[in-house]
Amino acid sequence: MPELDALLRIAREAGELILRVYRQDFRVNQKNDQSPVTEADMAAHHHILAELTRLTPQIPVLSEESAEQVGPERMDWQRYWLVDPLDGTREFIKRNDEFTVNIALIDNGLPVLGVVHAPALDTSWFGARDLGAWRLDGEGRRTRLQVEAPPTDRAWRVVGSRSHATPALQGFVDQLGNAQLLSIGSSLKLCMVAEGKADLYPRLGPTSEWDTAAAQAVVEAAGGLVLSWPDLQPLRCNRNPDSLLNPDFIVCSQIRPDWARLATGT
Repeated sequence: MPELDALLRIAREAGELILRVYRQDFRVNQKNDQSPVTEADMAAHHHILAELTRLTPQIPVLSEESAEQVGPERMDWQRYWLVDPLDGTREFIKRNDEFTVNIALIDNGLPVLGVVHAPALDTSWFGARDLGAWRLDGEGRRTRLQVEAPPTDRAWRVVGSRSHATPALQGFVDQLGNAQLLSIGSSLKLCMVAEGKADLYPRLGPTSEWDTAAAQAVVEAAGGLVLSWPDLQPLRCNRNPDSLLNPDFIVCSQIRPDWARLATGT
């Protein structure tokens, strides 16, 4: 897996740059959309951009921190890198360790390869279509990932956003019944489903494509699904020339009537 290994290296190097800032005092600025940004975001962005350009000069890069510089020409891109240099900036600011580096390869609107690296946890999740998905810990151990079968004799394990909880999410959990809700930051939520540590991640609120693409590749390589809500179709990227926002979505191992009924309101 030479390409995945190269991405792992790039993500881990970006993670080291992030940790240098994380371990000291840092300033928080506001972007035009009022979301926070720090020097760690920018250091990781510049490193990943330079390394991906060196690795695959023929493939364009769309990063959260340079998205405003990319125009409608992206709609003509069949293959491109989609990057969130620091996903979970709010968690980074809170210093709770729940932030990640996300790098995905998009092909015809679908994430086909992805790396998610959690610098403070010294753990990476990565996967590719037709190859599978793995977890890499700080000791260098690689563990093959497989989503967990839906529960039959236990409560549903539902993960939700720590910093962006919504009444819609709580309503989903209440209507599902027999469910435990765990809140966690960044793309770690999708990785928990890929690892079999969670059953469902319903995201009933705004996210951007770079927030989810890398982890979507991991989930799907581990046998899971990332589906738009409520139509339950595969979540796609680069659909709208005017926006890089995702629709609502749900992450699961398979479609089950227990929760799919909530999509139709039945």
